[in-house]
Amino acid sequence: MSDKLLYALARPFLFSLDPETAHNLALPALKRAAGLGLTKAFAHPKTDPRTVMGITFPNPVGLAAGLDKDGAYIDGLSSLGFGFIEVGTVTPRPQPGNPRPRMFRLPQANAIINRMGFNNGGVDAFVSNVQASRFYQNKEGILGLNIGKNADTPIERAAEDYVTCLEKVYPYASYVTVNISSPNTKNLRQLQGGFELDALLARLKDEQLRLADRHARYVPIALKIAPDVDSEQVKTIAEALLRHKMDAVIATNTTITRDAVKGMAHADETGGLSGAPAFELSNTIIRALKKELGDALPIIGVGGILSGQDAQVKIDAGASLVQLYTGLIYRGPALIRECATALRKFQ
Repeated sequence: MSDKLLYALARPFLFSLDPETAHNLALPALKRAAGLGLTKAFAHPKTDPRTVMGITFPNPVGLAAGLDKDGAYIDGLSSLGFGFIEVGTVTPRPQPGNPRPRMFRLPQANAIINRMGFNNGGVDAFVSNVQASRFYQNKEGILGLNIGKNADTPIERAAEDYVTCLEKVYPYASYVTVNISSPNTKNLRQLQGGFELDALLARLKDEQLRLADRHARYVPIALKIAPDVDSEQVKTIAEALLRHKMDAVIATNTTITRDAVKGMAHADETGGLSGAPAFELSNTIIRALKKELGDALPIIGVGGILSGQDAQVKIDAGASLVQLYTGLIYRGPALIRECATALRKFQ
């Protein structure tokens, strides 16, 4: 049975459930299916290597962070044909996140609103999960580890949380993503400001170089930013990325705007909006970053990809790689292959 048909059968059941309940059923089921070798029947993308951040990715379509916050389902997710997997966001200490319900579907808009709040079991459990995965043990592919700060850590001490996480995940990561753009942790986006961003990136670069010496391996760092920044903020962020010699930027996280979903059920729920309504917002930021960065720093494009054509638009805007999340919920695993096929350099 094809992945497309299988998901077409499963989706009505999953969409009949609360989104978080569906999420908590689907990932263990995928893990079991992969363990039994059932996902090998799915048609995976052909190899289409891209070298970004000094890393060769087998294809340019990745999984965005957020789907597997604890790194507990890496083997299942990696069996779907992604060119790279990003897991997290993880924080130094375990935290429950925000109260449920905290995730809402907007099917009319192919969108999701979430206010999860970095719910995770903490960085030590996260690292144990990564180490236990066959994907990591057998060096099967590219693994991005996404780090954040605890909700109760004062913003002026945020850098300490990021440094703590960076030190612990560094040995196991192909690259590390620094998430300063979730709208669901109070004041987090303040770190995108000039002074705060400069201070954070300086600390992270110092730690990165120290860890590179200790482990005799340089692990790139990508910064994940919001779509809700203006052109001046983009310029400030780009200048800081170049000044501190960061390795990549991921554009973008979820949006707090609601213009595209006004009047729809759940549209007024607080949290980050992802999916189709974020598509053009993220494209605008990618184009602005490309204008500021040129070829000096690669961009990973994420936000609202629901077709192969959408993935191509991200690349045309200036991205070197793309990531999926909400599109995967609405379209299923077949979207991975569709996007990879659309982006193949030599059809």
